[in-house]
Amino acid sequence: MLEGTAGKLVADAYKGYDRVTLPGRRVRAGCLAHVRRTFFDAQSVAPDAAKQAMDFILEVYKIERAALDADLLGTPEHLEMRQTASRAVMDDFKAWLDAEQPRHQPKGPMGEAINYALGQWDALTLFVSDPHLPIDNNASERALRVAALGRKNFLFVGTNEAGENLAGLYSLIATCEANGVNPVDYLADVLIRVQTHPASRIDELLPHCWKSPPHANTS
Repeated sequence: MLEGTAGKLVADAYKGYDRVTLPGRRVRAGCLAHVRRTFFDAQSVAPDAAKQAMDFILEVYKIERAALDADLLGTPEHLEMRQTASRAVMDDFKAWLDAEQPRHQPKGPMGEAINYALGQWDALTLFVSDPHLPIDNNASERALRVAALGRKNFLFVGTNEAGENLAGLYSLIATCEANGVNPVDYLADVLIRVQTHPASRIDELLPHCWKSPPHANTS
């Protein structure tokens, strides 16, 4: 679905995304939540060091929370907060990781957590220069949880094509929710209108561009 598209992709270090993050395509942005998870799992062998790493990450989330509370997300003021406060935290985190790395076995939980963070450092710090870029991909993971919970109720979708169609519908509904659009109103309108809508203007029917018709029930 993302092949041939441009922009940024917030993801972990999974190699499967390389097909869409090759040079000239999407730019990979790191996920701080995934990094934190590796240090959380390392607490059993290095509790003090793991907590220190998670504290660095917590400071970044506190800055993001302050921007949210002040209604500054995506604004020039938010960018300034990231380029000053967040950059300072990430610089200190990087220095700490470099100093801490030789103290742990490379194949141990803490060593692997540190190597994971350092191995994608450029991607992890990309958010500092873009106020519209999330610092994690938790929103997409929350949306995918619906599919995971539903597997027990609809184990079989019939065919590969049906599975792809279902994935497309999931994406549309999750995008509606992310943009404050009522999915029922959206699908009721678009599934009819798409049959006659000009193909050259199909982007107008995407959830973030869609305009609710006057008669739609938005309650």
